[in-house]
Amino acid sequence: MNFEVSHAINWVHGINEKVQNHKDELTSLDQAIGDGDHGINMSRGFQEAVNKISGEDYSDVSGVWKDVATTLMSKVGGASGPLYGTVFLKMSTAVKSVEYIDYSTFSSALKEAVTGIKQRGKAETGEKTMLDVWQPLADKMSEVQDFDSQLILDTAQSSMESTKDLVATKGRAAYLKERSKGHIDPGAMSSYYVFEALADCIKGDE
Repeated sequence: MNFEVSHAINWVHGINEKVQNHKDELTSLDQAIGDGDHGINMSRGFQEAVNKISGEDYSDVSGVWKDVATTLMSKVGGASGPLYGTVFLKMSTAVKSVEYIDYSTFSSALKEAVTGIKQRGKAETGEKTMLDVWQPLADKMSEVQDFDSQLILDTAQSSMESTKDLVATKGRAAYLKERSKGHIDPGAMSSYYVFEALADCIKGDE
């Protein structure tokens, strides 16, 4: 399958739906080890993103992702706006002028997103951040030849759950040191919902 404009739009709508449904969960995770505003910021950001792309007529996926990126960067406070904005901006740039996004192009765009998270967040894997979901997923997707919704879902879930045993060394959670263990990282959890939404939107077209 090719990843088309309709998939890109459905993906953003799906992310928004999941974030709205799990806003309180994301907030309580962030209250345990962060600023306590992750759920609020994510729900506001993706609602604004949906508002932005609704009714627009896009000729390519890059345009959708670029509008999502600029909306998240301008409307969301905290670390999540710049980081998620960077993700979509990097992906948008990676597929610029590409009319039909095949699997390898999508997979390459995901790797660019990972690079963006590392640069913007000055993060590496194992530091209990959203990168601990994005990196394993990008790696796993680069090992296969086509979209696989179950693989995306399983990898995102196991990666998200693995952050529970990590000690945070980045962000507000780093102040807790060993006490950050035993909590799932809120950014990893919201990233799981991002990829759960991706799995949902490609499921019927694999």
